[in-house]
Amino acid sequence: MNTGVVIIPTYNEIENVEAIVHAVFSLTTPFHVLIVDDNSPDGTASKVEELQEQFPNRLHIEKRAKKAGLGTAYVHGFKWALEKGFDYIFEMDADFSHNPKDLERLYEACLNGADLSIGSRYVTGVNVVNWPLNRVLMSYFASVYVDFIMGMRIHDATAGFVCYKRNVLETINLDKISFIGYAFQIEMKYRAFINNFKIVEVPIIFTDRTKGHSKMSNAIIKEAIFGVISLRIRKLFNRL
Repeated sequence: MNTGVVIIPTYNEIENVEAIVHAVFSLTTPFHVLIVDDNSPDGTASKVEELQEQFPNRLHIEKRAKKAGLGTAYVHGFKWALEKGFDYIFEMDADFSHNPKDLERLYEACLNGADLSIGSRYVTGVNVVNWPLNRVLMSYFASVYVDFIMGMRIHDATAGFVCYKRNVLETINLDKISFIGYAFQIEMKYRAFINNFKIVEVPIIFTDRTKGHSKMSNAIIKEAIFGVISLRIRKLFNRL
């Protein structure tokens, strides 16, 4: 039985990928790591393949032909993880905005009854380091907006640091996931919520990246704003 796999999507993360892989493998829990790389021109995939010589049975890579969005990268990784028989599937960024040590706290929450555990920036206040105020406010009020529209009572609906039990991903129809940015994170949580899975938020401290570049864009923000309304309407008409 496989314990868990940490899925890390990458695009131009050559400055971070080696360090994040070593950080995960330094943990007490023997997690596997799956890198889903979108044909990074900076050589991220080549670096991962070099690292596979050090970690031949625990480090995996799936290479995609082009940059196709965070959501599709995770869905690709989810399907791979289910096929390989992993029982706990994690999402984590490559840039150290998520502390790898918190993987074990998310894992513990699922071992203790959660079906989906969320590394939450806002469950105990605002725990964000090095973000400009406008970015903090946008992120915080995005979750307030999601709660108002959807009623999930989740403090950090756009969080990208989570652990799923495999039965959650087996229940959700991954082929129907329609969003690729922040809205993808919201959609996954909403589909877990409407299927009555137990969702637990684990407080974390989120630290902005110090290396590489953010992939945030106006299109991703717009998708999140209108995607929430779309999801709610589709649910009302039983079209999810």
